[in-house]
Amino acid sequence: MKFVSFTRLGRAGFGALVEGGIVDLTGRLSYDCLTLKQAILDDLLEIAGDYVQDRKPELALSDVALLPVIPDPAKILCIGVNYVAHREETKRPEVGYPTVFTRFADTQIGHGQPMVKPARSNSLDFEAELAVVIGRGGRNIAEEDALDHIAGYSCYHDGSVRDWQRHTSQFVPGKNYPATAGFGPALVTPDEVGDYRKLSITGRLNGEVVQQATLDDLIFSIPQLIAYLSAFTALSAGDVIVTGTPGGVGERREPPLFMKAGDVFEVDIPGVGLLRNPVIAEI
Repeated sequence: MKFVSFTRLGRAGFGALVEGGIVDLTGRLSYDCLTLKQAILDDLLEIAGDYVQDRKPELALSDVALLPVIPDPAKILCIGVNYVAHREETKRPEVGYPTVFTRFADTQIGHGQPMVKPARSNSLDFEAELAVVIGRGGRNIAEEDALDHIAGYSCYHDGSVRDWQRHTSQFVPGKNYPATAGFGPALVTPDEVGDYRKLSITGRLNGEVVQQATLDDLIFSIPQLIAYLSAFTALSAGDVIVTGTPGGVGERREPPLFMKAGDVFEVDIPGVGLLRNPVIAEI
């Protein structure tokens, strides 16, 4: 199934994405289940499948504004330099452990919402990524059990303000400007995705392919990431793991290619979704 978070008439909610639109699930799976994160926490996604069966859509996509798939995750754990081609273009050595940094939930935007180029920088870079949303949390999750802890997958655009990212060895400032992380359009459950390693990922800037890879090119696999992350922090339902970007980022091109107002960036992962965000200038 596919699930979306949205606002309509000033009210936030969530629903199932079906042919022709959305079936509103806000408060319908249980009276106090008002968000997708709560539905995951309460293990209601399968019940949602039964509820949606044979129902016609109640809302058109044009009736709502899509929010980030999980607007309020307790944790967003991002993985840097996790494709060989990206490691090579950054000239970083091979490492034994994932590079991990954090992003704040209030930096996220939904599908179709504008990404904001900061006034303080002209170095807003693109990063197409696959996001993993945790369904069943835990500590010290074993690699062989890790895929059973996934609620679903989505597209992620981890916009990076490169000059601020490079101020020190810590990435956080360049990864947390407001409205620099696209997340969506939908959460797609693992049964629809199948083997994630067979997925392709493409990043397009103004219609031109700038990044392309397959998910089996990840240096650290998704089970390895879940096992590693859950060793030092308890993962919770609704937490987001952003798994890394392929080679081709703008900073490493000659000349560098950064996003500006008027640009449009797309993250295309067939079987998961197409995330599109225009770029505007900070006022």
